[in-house]
Amino acid sequence: MTTMDHASLPTPAGPLTIVTGPDGRVRAAGFTGDVPGLVALIHPSLRDGELRERADLGEITAKVRAYLDGDLTAIDDVPVRQHTGGLFMAHAWVVMRDIKPGRPVTYTDFAALSGRPAATRAAAAACAKNAVAFFVPCHRVLRVDGGLGGYRWGLEVKRWLLDHEAQA
Repeated sequence: MTTMDHASLPTPAGPLTIVTGPDGRVRAAGFTGDVPGLVALIHPSLRDGELRERADLGEITAKVRAYLDGDLTAIDDVPVRQHTGGLFMAHAWVVMRDIKPGRPVTYTDFAALSGRPAATRAAAAACAKNAVAFFVPCHRVLRVDGGLGGYRWGLEVKRWLLDHEAQA
């Protein structure tokens, strides 16, 4: 039987819960302690096996701690896997990982970076459907007026992440 491991780490923004698949790649992540709610974000085709709680997820945990300690690029290469929902969404998530800490972009800029400048709504949808938030940093995408916009885990968390990244 295969398993999906999960662990919660304390952060200044609240608990960060991470779910990994049998391949060790992050399938879901969020600032919540609600593991079933987080698993519900994973596409059914990627829910492989039973859940197993772990105190530590090895290198993933180490990279999160390094990020929290100020190494803002530590999470850049954490392997993730999520259901693409189409070519634009898959590409947008790759592009989102290239947005540098401390240098947020607007939804309009993100659409342009993703190759479809007129697709602002599609860019926003890529943020909204991102099951591995934090590792695919949708918190780095803002409204055109500089406002925070939305964030599944709350605007307080988004503000904390942006402030943390701006101090580096």
